[in-house]
Amino acid sequence: MAKAEEKAEKKTKKSDVYDASNIQVLEGLEPVRKRPGMYIGTTGPEGLHHLIWEIFDNSRDEAMAGRCSRIEVALLPDGYVRVVDNGNGIPVGIHPKTKVSALETIMTVLHAGGKFDNDAYKYSGGLHGVGASVVNALSLHTEVMVHQDGGIHMQAYDQGKRRAAVKKIGTTKDHGTIVKFKPDVEIFKEGIDFDWAKVVSRLRQQAYLVKKLEINVVDARGFSVKEMDRILEDAFFIKDQKLNVPSMSFYFEGGLRSLVAFYNHTQKTVHKNIFYAEKEVGNVQVEVALQYIDDIDSKIVAYANNIFNSEGGTHVAGFKTALTRTINTYAKKNNLIKDGDDSLTGDDLAEGLVAVVSVKMQEIQFEGQTKSKLGSMEAQGATSSAFSETFSSFLEENPDDAKLIVQKGILALRSRKAAKAAKDSVLRKGALEGMTLPGKLADCQSKKAEESEIFIVEGDSAGGTAKMGRDRRTQAVLPLRGKILNIERARLDKLLASEQVRNLVIAIGGGIGDTFDISKLRYHKIIIATDADVDGAHIRTLILTLFYRYFRPLIEGGYIYIAQPPLYKVKRGKEIHYFYAQEELNNYMTKEGFDVNEVEITSDSISNDDEEMEGGAEADGGEGVEEGKEGKGAKGKKGGEKSKTKPHIQRYKGLGEMNAEELGETTMDIHKRVLKRVTIEDSDEASNTIEILMGNDVPARKTFIQTNAKMANIDA
Repeated sequence: MAKAEEKAEKKTKKSDVYDASNIQVLEGLEPVRKRPGMYIGTTGPEGLHHLIWEIFDNSRDEAMAGRCSRIEVALLPDGYVRVVDNGNGIPVGIHPKTKVSALETIMTVLHAGGKFDNDAYKYSGGLHGVGASVVNALSLHTEVMVHQDGGIHMQAYDQGKRRAAVKKIGTTKDHGTIVKFKPDVEIFKEGIDFDWAKVVSRLRQQAYLVKKLEINVVDARGFSVKEMDRILEDAFFIKDQKLNVPSMSFYFEGGLRSLVAFYNHTQKTVHKNIFYAEKEVGNVQVEVALQYIDDIDSKIVAYANNIFNSEGGTHVAGFKTALTRTINTYAKKNNLIKDGDDSLTGDDLAEGLVAVVSVKMQEIQFEGQTKSKLGSMEAQGATSSAFSETFSSFLEENPDDAKLIVQKGILALRSRKAAKAAKDSVLRKGALEGMTLPGKLADCQSKKAEESEIFIVEGDSAGGTAKMGRDRRTQAVLPLRGKILNIERARLDKLLASEQVRNLVIAIGGGIGDTFDISKLRYHKIIIATDADVDGAHIRTLILTLFYRYFRPLIEGGYIYIAQPPLYKVKRGKEIHYFYAQEELNNYMTKEGFDVNEVEITSDSISNDDEEMEGGAEADGGEGVEEGKEGKGAKGKKGGEKSKTKPHIQRYKGLGEMNAEELGETTMDIHKRVLKRVTIEDSDEASNTIEILMGNDVPARKTFIQTNAKMANIDA
């Protein structure tokens, strides 16, 4: 056997072996850096911000224990974050088991912390003792300073590893903990730029959840690192320095009642009084606030030990069950629902409901480290019991409010029946017709949803162009006639009565609303392609409102996209460029030695075969394609010296003004086009914005427009 073959055989045999040598033992914080997603969910923007939440939650737990009245979160230059509280401070004494400082133990050892001891923290969001150590592991640098018993103790770390032992560096009159960290770009490859609005929104919510806790948020990223270091030399709380930087302060005495009032401040409420109750059942402290508004959607926000549970959990289940039972009992007792009438269902009573449910308990159980869903069964019975008793008293003591709540539910029941009848009618008709696809739909040849995409375009003109410019194998086109129905506040029966909406529902596949089945989706890319003008933006907003209210799984699953057709076509001799923004055009013109204001911009179509315009011909050179960033193409000659051929600029106002080749090349070609994926970063903020823009509250919409007018990109 040849030596090369012998070596290859040995290598193959070794790779097939699975023995003790294959077992890796990750020590210290190595598991966190190896698999960060297990601890923070994702290494994208959500995971990045999760680092702040973990450190903040430790300070907030101090407040819940009654040892802290003030917390400050500051965004610093160069990607650093600083979290300060005036609690007792992390213990710095020697830990009996690890034989090093308790501070070092907490920051460098997984599953080490004070939350396991119910005497130290009666209620806490931290269960596994991994929060601070995970942040430390995923940070390039971390520094902790503890002000305690008149002394300042400090320890610094690099990627979770200590630089030196904890040491005393000075004296102090303050008490509390300062944690300063910089996320590691090796972990967070998408960047470490924190979203100010996201941080403010999260901490505002927390201020509602802990009564009489002052929370300050400071954006000091405008300073240089040296300036910031000088400011921090003697600063415990940065806000006390009275710096001229963006900052927000939150302090609420009303708790969840104040939070519900905040949610509803732009809404038309059904009843005046906000229900609020706080009651302890066994070892579970239950706090609930609710109010009904004139809407068809619901908002139930849940917390467990002040940790936001985006997926709800057992406490929400207990609340819903008790809500339905209590209102039905009251309604029948007071003859608001007559014998023989249908009882109100949970769906009926969810319409227009805005509620916040919060529980605090020991030995709490979440489903996963990110704590998005509460799993403690004890919370279900406690929430149901506490809410039933207090809400029954509220209804008896506020008969006018109670009557309005029941009437709201009865209206929802009647509407639900009408909507169900309309939906059943549409489904029956569709079944009889074999679910015939809309006549205007130009479907693709492929039957594989994962490779198929549909372009929703504005009008027959754009539809005809798109049909000619598409890849028939994988791309379908559905033209819509004008503006579809504004479905905000529209019920399903009215929705399905619209031919345009019905065509869209049938074309996409999977049904609608609560019967929507994403596995029956006919296309895995649903692309909205409208004109780059005010009407196009309005149509796009109407379609997005439809998707958000009735097809939210499509947005959450990443199936919805917005096409980015070019705004300009520039022809210079035989060279053609497409530009997608005014700034791109300006930069190109400046680079080529032209003043964009001195060149006529028309809406006339430019033929690729036009004669060269005045100013002389291009210098000879080899043909080629100028490469730009993805989504841009340029045809023409390269090499040699370019002449001063005056460019001809065409401004596209609509997709119908483009020919099939132009639309296909710039907007539909998967190798050149630019698509924007529609995502939901903050569901509460998204719902509120859609309500303001598409709802019936004109004053709220006017205020929104006036407030954000300077941000608008107006095509004059």
